[in-house]
Amino acid sequence: MKDSSLYDQIGGDALRAVITDFYRRLFDDVMIGFMFQGKDKQQLIQREWEFTGNFLGAPGVTYTGRPMRTAHAQHTIFGGHFERRLQILRETLADHHVAPAVQQAWIDHTLALRPQITRDQGSECKDTKELAPKLAIAQPPPADTLIKLGYTNVKNYRDGFVNWRRAGLPIE
Repeated sequence: MKDSSLYDQIGGDALRAVITDFYRRLFDDVMIGFMFQGKDKQQLIQREWEFTGNFLGAPGVTYTGRPMRTAHAQHTIFGGHFERRLQILRETLADHHVAPAVQQAWIDHTLALRPQITRDQGSECKDTKELAPKLAIAQPPPADTLIKLGYTNVKNYRDGFVNWRRAGLPIE
């Protein structure tokens, strides 16, 4: 039988409230919200509740979703996307005053899943807590900034600049 002490510290209703708010923030986020377009928010909330409740030790809770690697394989998720999601999770946990032990377990569990989710191993930040003030401020996409500066031949490659270069596309 799993130890339910972490789950007992947050409880089912609070866990669902945190996850619901977390997904609201993910869907609305200017940096990674596009990744959730067309997705069923309620289904994602339910799977996250099962997944998180299960690893926190919720009695009788079973994760019914696909394995992480399979669930995320159809998406190109880079380190920056992962870090942004992690920052939103940290902010949501803090805003809901989740117990420190639960926050730490949740963050540690999320970090342990990184190799199953991202495609660019080695891009992870050493400690995103140091970047928290910078990550909390939404920045406009780089193409918008360049256009505002007067550039006219600007392209926005959805897979990012590194992959633009890897594809051999022009940089001038």
